[in-house]
Amino acid sequence: MQRLQAIPPAGILFDADLGDQIDDVLALALLYGLSGKNECQVLATTVSKPNLKAAALLEVIGRFYAGEVSAAFASVGRTLPVGLATEGGHAEDTPMMAVLEKRTAEGKPLYPHGIEKIEDTGHPVDVLRNAISSQYPENAILVVTGRASNVAALLRYQLAKQFITERVRFLVIAGGAFPDGAPEAGIRTDIPAARKLFAEWPTPIIAVGSEVGAAIPFPAASIEKDFAWSPAHPVADAYKANHSMPYDSPTTAMAAVLHAVRSKENFFQLSEPGVISVLDDGRTKFTPSAAGKHRYLIVDPAQKSKVQQVYIEIASAKPVPRAPRRRFGQQQQQQQQQQVTPPPAKP
Repeated sequence: MQRLQAIPPAGILFDADLGDQIDDVLALALLYGLSGKNECQVLATTVSKPNLKAAALLEVIGRFYAGEVSAAFASVGRTLPVGLATEGGHAEDTPMMAVLEKRTAEGKPLYPHGIEKIEDTGHPVDVLRNAISSQYPENAILVVTGRASNVAALLRYQLAKQFITERVRFLVIAGGAFPDGAPEAGIRTDIPAARKLFAEWPTPIIAVGSEVGAAIPFPAASIEKDFAWSPAHPVADAYKANHSMPYDSPTTAMAAVLHAVRSKENFFQLSEPGVISVLDDGRTKFTPSAAGKHRYLIVDPAQKSKVQQVYIEIASAKPVPRAPRRRFGQQQQQQQQQQVTPPPAKP
C-alpha cells in the first residue's frame, strides 16, 4: 500500500516588467505574504525587460521574504533563479532601483543579492518551462504584470501548448483597460507579444484592467506605518524611492495576484466569457462569446474596503520561513520509496 500525499497549494509563476510600476513590487509582497500563509507556492519569477538591476531587485525581495537559502531548483544560498529577458526596449533604470545602492553603516550593501551579470540569471523561457513542468496537473497559475514578451517567447517553444494545457490552471494578466479603455502601458510596450498571448494561450485568461487598480489604491500611510516593523524593508524603500511621498499607488498587479490565489473568495466580479484582442494603438477590445476563454475582473463596490485591507495586512506581514519543497518528480520518487511493508508473520 502506498501513502497518499496531498497535492500542494497552487504554484504561482510571476512575470513582471519590474521597475516600470511600483505595484509590481507591492504584488510581490502580497504574493510572498500569501505563500507564507501556505495558500500558494512561488515557483518562478521572471523579468520581461532586459534590465539587470530589475532582476537584482526581484531577487532582493525574494531573499527578504524567503530567506537566504532555498532548496528550490537545487539552489544553495540563493532564492529561486530569476529569469531575465535579453531583448526588448525600456531597459533604462528607474528610480526604485536606487534601493540596490543603499549601504549599511559599515559600507556594505543593505540588500545583498547574487545578480551582477547576465550569467547570474536564467533564460526566462527555461525558468518558466522548468517551473511549469515541476507541477501536478492544473496546479500552476501564471501571473503576468506588464508586457507579455516572456510568455510570447514561451509559446514559441515546440511543446509549450501541450504542457501548459496539462499543468497550468489559468493565466492572469495585469494589463489593458476594460471594457473599452485607453491604451495601457504594459500592452502598448509590446503589442505583438500581447496579441500572441491572447490569441494562442491554451488555458483560460483573466485580464485585470488598469481601472481595477485605480479603483482600490494602496495607501501611502500603510507604507509609513505597517512596514515600519523592519528598519530595512526593500518594498517600503522601493515605494519611497519611486515617487515623492506621500502618494497612493494603483494596485492592478496586486489584484492579479489576489485573484490568482484566492479566486474562490469572489473579491472581484467576472465579466461574461469572450475574446480579448489588441488593437493597433495598444487598446484592448473585449468581444462577448459563449465559447471564449477570456474574462476580465470587475470591481465589486461592496468589496473595495475589504480588498484594500487584505492588501495591507498580507503585504506588510512579516516573512514566514518556508520548508524546502521538492519538485514533482522528486515527490513521485519519494512516494514510491514510502510504500508500507507489512510486518513479518508471527511464527
